[in-house]
Amino acid sequence: MNEKSKGFATVDEYIASFPEATQAKLRELRATIKAAAPEAEEMISYGMPTFYLKGNLVYYAAWKKHIGFYAIPSANEAFKDGLAAYTVSKGAVQFPLDQPLPVDLITRMVRFRVAENLARAKAKARKD
Repeated sequence: MNEKSKGFATVDEYIASFPEATQAKLRELRATIKAAAPEAEEMISYGMPTFYLKGNLVYYAAWKKHIGFYAIPSANEAFKDGLAAYTVSKGAVQFPLDQPLPVDLITRMVRFRVAENLARAKAKARKD
């Protein structure tokens, strides 16, 4: 992520701040997430692009050598076999800039997170 990242007002502004090759990866990731969660709202949160649907869904950010994808620990655990080729921490995955994005895997992870958020919202509504 570059030095100015915390001051971005829009996702377009964030993406435009990176070199063209990185912008292309960010646009591809953004489109993949939008297609998997068309009802989600897009915003900047914690200085990075975020999709929100009844709670934070996923975040992503560009770094010097990778795109960080933050699908919350539950998605990383659920898809750990598919993520074996990547650097993964509890809540983050690093997709190297010099490799194609795993669009199918990302799509499944986002749909998983949509289902989680909707189920949590439904359960909360029952309690209220």
